[in-house]
Amino acid sequence: MPYTKESPEDHAFLEKAISVSRHALDDEGKTPFGAVVVVDGIVVGTGTSSVVELHDPTAHAEMMALRAAGGALQNHLMENAVMYSSSEPCPMCLVACYWARIPRLVYAATSHDVAVNGFEDLQFYRELALPNRDRGLLEEVPAGGQLRKDAAGALAEWADRLPFAVVPKL
Repeated sequence: MPYTKESPEDHAFLEKAISVSRHALDDEGKTPFGAVVVVDGIVVGTGTSSVVELHDPTAHAEMMALRAAGGALQNHLMENAVMYSSSEPCPMCLVACYWARIPRLVYAATSHDVAVNGFEDLQFYRELALPNRDRGLLEEVPAGGQLRKDAAGALAEWADRLPFAVVPKL
């Protein structure tokens, strides 16, 4: 999908995300990341990086904003939402936006800006682009035999219980 220009509304909500990141840094001593989820011009979720305080490596600003938005909307799908982030999301947060079906993401600082300041996002993007066998940041061990059959069997049972036919996503 090609890049589109930011709108005046985008500018205002992106300023809000940056303000959240500055508050996190200046007032809370956190890393300077902020995110807001907006639906129909209303902020439904706000987040700052809470990784250290929660002892949770997934508690990035975007993840926290998605959790807050999910609670406010009482839904895990946000097909009418826009994610505004002070920085380009890391791979985990980007994929979380995909899982939430958020159709639009607007960010300020790029992954390059983040990398220049010591964060690993670009390294992770590069790593994920490699085939599994060529990755080097952790040891991946795919199980085979009966363990794979058992795990795949549970997935198949789940799919069989759905009220509609599953479309493979191969």
